[in-house]
This record gives sequence, structure tokens and C-alpha cells, in this order.
Amino acid sequence: MCIYLLYLSLKRMLRQKILDKRPGIITYGITPPKKDTEIEKVKQISQKQIERISSIDIDGLILYDIQDEEDRIKAERPFPFLETIDPQIYSEEYLNDLKISKIIYRCVGKYSEEEFDNWINIDSGEDRFSVFVGASAKTQKVRLNLPKAYELTKNLNPDLIIGGVMIPERHTKHNDEHLRIINKIRNGCKFFVSQAVYNIESAKNFLSDYYYYCKSNEIEMVPIIINLTPCGSIKTLEFMKWLGINIPKWLENDLMNSEDILHKSLELCKKTFEELLDFGLQKGIPIGCSIESVSTRKVEIEASIELTRDIKAMIDKRLKKTFS
Repeated sequence: MCIYLLYLSLKRMLRQKILDKRPGIITYGITPPKKDTEIEKVKQISQKQIERISSIDIDGLILYDIQDEEDRIKAERPFPFLETIDPQIYSEEYLNDLKISKIIYRCVGKYSEEEFDNWINIDSGEDRFSVFVGASAKTQKVRLNLPKAYELTKNLNPDLIIGGVMIPERHTKHNDEHLRIINKIRNGCKFFVSQAVYNIESAKNFLSDYYYYCKSNEIEMVPIIINLTPCGSIKTLEFMKWLGINIPKWLENDLMNSEDILHKSLELCKKTFEELLDFGLQKGIPIGCSIESVSTRKVEIEASIELTRDIKAMIDKRLKKTFS
């Protein structure tokens, strides 16, 4: 009973942190196993994930909903696309013992309006969190678009706390990512999770425009959760680039020529977030962090767990110094 009450308290804590627009939210992200994985293997994977995630102090667990992004880029995918178990099903059937808030990603274009309605109306009696993801490219055929998904949520379950995706690289190209974010806030988004950040200038440019636009228009800023992911091999680096993660040439050269690419990337991730956190705190932007491993290699997954601990310690130290 005590554990369950603590669980409810932690869930309310994430909800309150988001609604109060507090800095320092920290999450960890995973992708469910492939859909054709044998049940016993799925159980083994989930138990290992529960063990790892239980060892870190985080506000919530992100479960990704992936889609084939062949329309986004013509380059050959470094790893083949394989459909994964639905994140809601994986959360309920395999991660139920993990007493922490779950943030379910939804690539809304994959679903019919009826399917989306049914998911929105799941009555779990608990706080629910989601991140809505739109089409990966303008040419991608979708069954449901983001504006409709926002409308359905507002009408059917306004208590569902929804977030959106922030892409620093898109801001570099079009200089309008902050306007996209503001529009999504007006449609009900309460927080945003970035694509993995390796280009600090792109991220700072977005944060600066976001801050000054909100200040000029008297808009309250919502949490921006900066995503970090370790890179432990050239193959992982290629996959990250395919995903659209912008890695400056000098940094790519450093990684490729490093004697220990994983250690180098971890140091870069920490330095990147430290600078963005300080930048955000100085301007009152509620900055948070999410960590994941885009690789399934054990060494990179374990590194992401260690990175989470380091980032958590960094956040606690900075917040104590700032608000004491």
C-alpha cells in the first residue's frame, strides 16, 4: 500500500512539475522491443529494463512510438525498420512493476480517428502523459493529422497532459521552430522534448528566439526537455545522422578519431546540457533533460544510464545554487 501511495505521489509530482512549468524535469526514453519478438524474450528484455530504470532517479519514462521515415530522407537506413510493440501495450503488460510515470509517444498519422479516440478514452484512473508526433515529411500519407489529434484530445480527454517534439535542426533551416512551438502550446501542449542535441548553437538559437518571443508577447514558457544520447560506435553515429541529428563536422571528426568514442560522446553530452541548462536558468526558461540510447548495444545502454545519473546530479546542484 505504501509503495502504491508513493507511486501516485510521484505521478502527481511529474504532473505538477509540468503544469507549474518548473525547470529540472528529467526523463529516460526507451523503444519497446520489435513486434515479432517472442514473448519470453520480451519478458526478459522488460525485466532488464525495469532493473536499470529502477536504479535511476527520474520523473518519468518515455516510451517511443516509431514510424518508418522513408519519406523523410532518401539515404539508405543504417538499420532496417521493424515495427515495435505498441508503447501503451508494452507499458501495461510488461512494465507495470515499474512504478513511475509513463509518457507515451504517439505518431498520430499511423492511427485512424476511431483508433485514436479509443486510446484517448482509456480510463486508467491515473494521470496520463503523451507526446504527439506528426508526419516525418510533407509527402508522408497520414490517417490523422496533428490538428485533429489536438482537437480530439481537447474534446474527449482534456486531462491528458500532452507534449510535442522540438527539433533544433529545423530551426536552423527555417528559423521558425519557436513559432511552431507557440502554436502547439495554443493547441494544448504543456511541454516539449527535443530531438537529440549535438549542435549546441542550434539549440541555443531556438531557446533564445523562444524566450524573446514569449517575453514580447507575454506568453508563459512551458518546459523544454533537451534530449541526449551517447554515441558508442561509427555505426551508431551513422544512424544518428540518418535520424536527422545535426552533428557539426568538427565534432564528427573528433568522435570518429577518438580512441574512446563512447567516453568522448558522454563528455560532450554533459558539456552540452550544462551550457544549455545555465543558458535556460539565466533566462527563466524551464529546461529539463531526457536521456536515451539509440543503440541496442549493452555498453551504450549502460552508458546512457550512467549519463542519466550524472545529469540528475548536475540538475540538482544547479537548481540548489539558483534557488537557494
